[in-house]
Amino acid sequence: MADAIVANHYTINDLGDQILAGLKASGADLEALTLDDLAPVDAFHIRGRVATAELASKADIKPQHRLLDVGCGLGGTSRFLAATKGCHVVGIDLTAAYCQVAEMLSARVGLKKQTEFQIGDALALPFDEAAFDAVWTEHAQMNIKDKSGFYREIARVCKQGGQFAFHDILAGNVTDLHFPVPWASDASISHLIRADVLKSLLSDLGFKACSWEDKTKDAIDFFRLVVDRFKAGERPHLGLHILMGQSAHTKFQNVLRNLEQNRIQVIQAVMTLGRA
Repeated sequence: MADAIVANHYTINDLGDQILAGLKASGADLEALTLDDLAPVDAFHIRGRVATAELASKADIKPQHRLLDVGCGLGGTSRFLAATKGCHVVGIDLTAAYCQVAEMLSARVGLKKQTEFQIGDALALPFDEAAFDAVWTEHAQMNIKDKSGFYREIARVCKQGGQFAFHDILAGNVTDLHFPVPWASDASISHLIRADVLKSLLSDLGFKACSWEDKTKDAIDFFRLVVDRFKAGERPHLGLHILMGQSAHTKFQNVLRNLEQNRIQVIQAVMTLGRA
């Protein structure tokens, strides 16, 4: 039941058509789309493609690697990593509409062979042990209550010596959040973990930190700009507001308030599993 509620929170009717319409209105050639064309909408996380490129620069991902993108959304990160690192990426997401759009967009930018997407539960990943050289996640775990189960599954499918890279929203020192936010309309499907608890959990699973950075200040700067643009009446044809509907402005404002009031923080990290 919880999975259905979360999937319903993210589901948008005719999402693919809306994105293609936004691309066309913004002047993109639908028959020759590029990753840059898609970035305003498919990099569905704080600081967008910039944050993904930043984290990718710290991860040791090679062309021969097979990588799993957990909570892949529209597949933006999967496509970026496939294109820039040359690796094969499997994306998994709970929301069927996201997986369908991800397949369509990958085909349109010529990355169908390097990326694949499937509907699945992050608590029961449909893959063998040690199936991936690296696992990646951006803004996926906030809806998952069973953190131990989630990260245990990531450790299970990651090869020894492989990497786990994440960019995530974690709990701050003030527990109550301002809702709605992009990942939840209310507290019932919002499950955040503190950074120190997460680091301890990952350590217990055999992960060692190669890089661990607090990106909260950068996130605040990002959302201040987003909120200011909305206040000024700027509504781009293509952007994250498409994925958040009529309450997009309120959600952006609440994320900013939560960040500024230390109710949430943003961490980027690269971990190695077991032996280096």
